[in-house]
Amino acid sequence: MVNKTSPVSIRNSEHYFWGNNCEGWHLVKTDELSVILERMPIGTSEVKHYHSRARQFFYVLSGTAVFEIESSRLTVNQNEGIEIPSQVPHKIINESESELIFLVVSQPKSHGDRTTVEEIK
Repeated sequence: MVNKTSPVSIRNSEHYFWGNNCEGWHLVKTDELSVILERMPIGTSEVKHYHSRARQFFYVLSGTAVFEIESSRLTVNQNEGIEIPSQVPHKIINESESELIFLVVSQPKSHGDRTTVEEIK
């Protein structure tokens, strides 16, 4: 159901923390679609993982993201995005000198559809 009386923003969306002081806001949260605004402080990353069903699109609003996708690394700059299909191991890293703010769109939702990949050091 669409709320036609007020726009969606971080002020009125469900908020959560993850990782090392990273945070997210659920802008759209349904079983079929998830749109999340996320913020990652300098020097933070998530664990490598994959989603069995969800495909994801990451769009960088501010900062620079480094993605590890399978065994490759890719830099995604402000106003750029990348799609990651289901079943593909990936993680996002903020190696820059500023915070990273991005949108992550998942179809269907990615919560509850995540398998951590053991990383060999």
